[in-house]
Amino acid sequence: MIDFVGQRHWFFLGSLIALVVAVFALVAFGLRPGIDFTGGTAMTLRFQPQVEQSALRDVVMQYGAADTIIQSSGDDYIVRMQTLSVDEREALMTSLESELGSELTVLDYSTVSPAIATETARQAGLALLIASIAMLLYIAWSFRKMPSPFKWGTCAIVGLAHNILIVAGLFALLGQFRGVEIDALFITGLLTIVGYTINNTVVVFDRIRENRAKGVSPDLGITVNCSLVETLVRSVNTSLTTLCVILALLLFGGATIHYFILVLFVGLLIGTYSSLFIAGPLLVTWERREWGQLWSRIRTAHQPG
Repeated sequence: MIDFVGQRHWFFLGSLIALVVAVFALVAFGLRPGIDFTGGTAMTLRFQPQVEQSALRDVVMQYGAADTIIQSSGDDYIVRMQTLSVDEREALMTSLESELGSELTVLDYSTVSPAIATETARQAGLALLIASIAMLLYIAWSFRKMPSPFKWGTCAIVGLAHNILIVAGLFALLGQFRGVEIDALFITGLLTIVGYTINNTVVVFDRIRENRAKGVSPDLGITVNCSLVETLVRSVNTSLTTLCVILALLLFGGATIHYFILVLFVGLLIGTYSSLFIAGPLLVTWERREWGQLWSRIRTAHQPG
């Protein structure tokens, strides 16, 4: 039997490094908000024949949109700019076709007012907060017959925060170096990760509860490790089947959902990892009150000998 719990300091060390990078990226760069949170117009354009991005930018700039963002996505261009009226949009489309000498197809178009964008940002933050609190209460209630049920819920929430911070940190880096913006689909992806991670964590915790009831061992560490081994194949197989579908969408899906699918792909990978190797081992560490000892092992884990 693999001793996952005995090697938990390695899992915690890996997560600690990822979290430090993520928090640094969030503090140093921040997330780049899209039009869903700032207001404006977004369009996905396809030209036939293809045109140069610099030529497209020159035409768009004639409309005085100095803060316009133009990204290439395969054969398409995603254009984000100040809010356009219907007449301004039609005039822009006509100018693009005539000046670039290419047939234009608008694959996607959306406009969000600044007032709605502000409300969307507030609701998005509130949704994540409510979801986290609801999950904590749900776990605590589900395991109310276990000693210290709020410890179980808190460990699950720590796993959730771990996943969300790492995904958010990744998008802060993408925003800084690739100009990637977050939108309402990004929040939808985070909420999907929350639900998936909690589902997987509950499966692991439920097996721990069953094994404690069976009297597998009076040592919680042995019980948790046995439960992790028993649920490992089920968790990995479930994740792999889901990730195969998501990978297909990531490779062949449209430009408008590309980064939403990326959130799901990265989030499900990290969510599977945290539900198996963070939440359960963290519960053992908390029950044994081994924080000081664990920190010493993490600090010396990378040192030779």
